[in-house]
Amino acid sequence: MTPPADAVPPVRHPEAPAPGELLGTHYENCFGCGAAQPHGLHLAARAGEGVSITAEFTVRTAHQGAPGLAHGGVLATALDEALGSLTWLLRTIAVTGRLETDFVRPVPVDTVLFLKAEVTAVAGRKIYARAEGRIGGPDGPLAVRANALFIEVKVDHFIDNGRPEEIQAAMADPDQLRRARAFEVNP
Repeated sequence: MTPPADAVPPVRHPEAPAPGELLGTHYENCFGCGAAQPHGLHLAARAGEGVSITAEFTVRTAHQGAPGLAHGGVLATALDEALGSLTWLLRTIAVTGRLETDFVRPVPVDTVLFLKAEVTAVAGRKIYARAEGRIGGPDGPLAVRANALFIEVKVDHFIDNGRPEEIQAAMADPDQLRRARAFEVNP
């Protein structure tokens, strides 16, 4: 995905989490980062320099496709989750518009996937980003990579399209920060 000629470099929001800070779960029931999902990825992302993050997740038995190997859809989900976390550094709400994934090598069960993601450009409501996942360490062999296009939306996107009982429960949360963060990452 190539940003248009009028795209600009991303600008980290002044109130974004500091580099090294754990971003935490945006919503307990999120399959990517939520603690309430027993078979979820439980992806833990940290703010990086500029508009970048690092993250890790361990491929478990529940994440396999072929015997002993991660399911490609799970790897794509991990990349999407890492890429979606970038919006916290821009302090905007955005959803995945397009995700292009390249699978470079198999990822065995019980492997830690080390992810890096960064925003490369912004053009109006469009946010361009890329990510990669490595095995054996942050500088280990490349296993998977992705390019993505995110589209900035208003919170109404979730209210109008989400299942009413979950929307109401999230909006009724007495913790104002948790209530706001429930709607910060791609659906």
